[in-house]
Amino acid sequence: MSRSRATAARRAAVEASGHLQRSEAWSGLRSGDPVMVSGLALRGAEWRFRAHVLNRRNGTESVEVVGGRPGESTIRSFGPERIFAVTGKGARRSGSRATAGQLSLAEAPQLPLG
Repeated sequence: MSRSRATAARRAAVEASGHLQRSEAWSGLRSGDPVMVSGLALRGAEWRFRAHVLNRRNGTESVEVVGGRPGESTIRSFGPERIFAVTGKGARRSGSRATAGQLSLAEAPQLPLG
């Protein structure tokens, strides 16, 4: 792809996503912080927060995470109600057993320390 075509494609992508508001901080998380994703059964998977996305046209929200199984760097998006803080022993597990009885970060944001 020529440089001018790549620039035009990049500009078109920015215009098409102009209604999306991305934030690298959300509910006490910053980009790169570890999180758990409920309802996702991938053995050995680890996830890190990437961004919170708000669609200003329809008000929907999603949370981007990056990670996956060891050695993977997959980007996925989930509803905020599926994102949980990593806390204590066994916190790297994903799925519903690891998050049972906890509030998601959408329901109980973390308070920043310091």
